[in-house]
Amino acid sequence: METTRQNKIARLIQKELSDIFLLQTKAMHGVLVSVSVVRISPDMSYARVYLSVFPSERSEEIVKNINDNMKSIRFELGNRVRHQLRIIPELKFFVDDSLDYAAHIDELLKK
Repeated sequence: METTRQNKIARLIQKELSDIFLLQTKAMHGVLVSVSVVRISPDMSYARVYLSVFPSERSEEIVKNINDNMKSIRFELGNRVRHQLRIIPELKFFVDDSLDYAAHIDELLKK
């Protein structure tokens, strides 16, 4: 169970990363990256970020590219939240495929 402080920091990171990805994906036409969930460790030093990617066929490729460029994303995040956070957490990005899973369940139920 996450504490109130963890939830507040997770929401802050989610909002700022969403803005960062919005600006970065404007150059890539037809690609949309949104931050679904941010889970932060109890010591606030590690964050697991789950991303929803459209189109979902390219999600693995895009998340791998984001993980490769994690240092620059963390630097940009640090510039944005430097007055709110003392330590900028290490980021690790994962694919959030819950929407694809829900669509697959709906297909199975229709059959």
